[in-house]
Amino acid sequence: MSSNEPQLQKLKTVRNPQTDAHINGEYFKKNPTWHVEYSPLKAQIIYEVLRSRQIRPKTIGDVGCGAGEVLSLLQKNMDPATCFWGYDVAAPAIDMAKTRENERLKFALADFPETETPHFDLLLALEVIDHVEDYIGFARALKNRAEWKFFSFSLDISVQSAFRSDAFLKKRRNHSHLHHFNKQTALATLEYAGYEIVEYFYRQPNVTISTTARLARPIRKAFFGMAPELAVRIFGGYSLQVLAR
Repeated sequence: MSSNEPQLQKLKTVRNPQTDAHINGEYFKKNPTWHVEYSPLKAQIIYEVLRSRQIRPKTIGDVGCGAGEVLSLLQKNMDPATCFWGYDVAAPAIDMAKTRENERLKFALADFPETETPHFDLLLALEVIDHVEDYIGFARALKNRAEWKFFSFSLDISVQSAFRSDAFLKKRRNHSHLHHFNKQTALATLEYAGYEIVEYFYRQPNVTISTTARLARPIRKAFFGMAPELAVRIFGGYSLQVLAR
């Protein structure tokens, strides 16, 4: 490792005082894989965006990295000299991520805004903002920590979710979502926090959990092919991917 590269061993770990080990344990019981099944598609999308934009980061950070599989997959397809760091406040997730570490891929149990880090070429925040109590302050805290930022938002707000009395509470119980977004509010949040939106697009998860969602997926997909904006507003089930500076 050359002298001008960030030194991985100087990572400073800071626990988030608001993170309760019991809550982390409950989340882990409900989501024992920590959503690694979604990681291949997430990594593929990020890689394709970087390639299409000819962005060649040498340092990549992941805020709320979970089990670390997205960074691990990206590392396999990127310049071997690229360095990767993952941060999460959930101890069970970092325990899983640590099994993926190597010389240029490191993970820390840390509250990212309160942690000393390198200035990254690219910072990932994948479906993280909806879990953070002060989500606007959190977004602002990320802005100057990297040149490029890539966000994803779960789009919980749709016509069908508005008609289901327990839709948002279910997201809170099962996925710890404190905030709910549609495309407009997600983009407005980033712009309010000072970001320049470079590109955004929708993604449908490649893993469907509930039987109802699995049965509805062909209808949602067909509708999306004809009228994507309307399909997302009515049916939901998509996430928003955003490249920003």
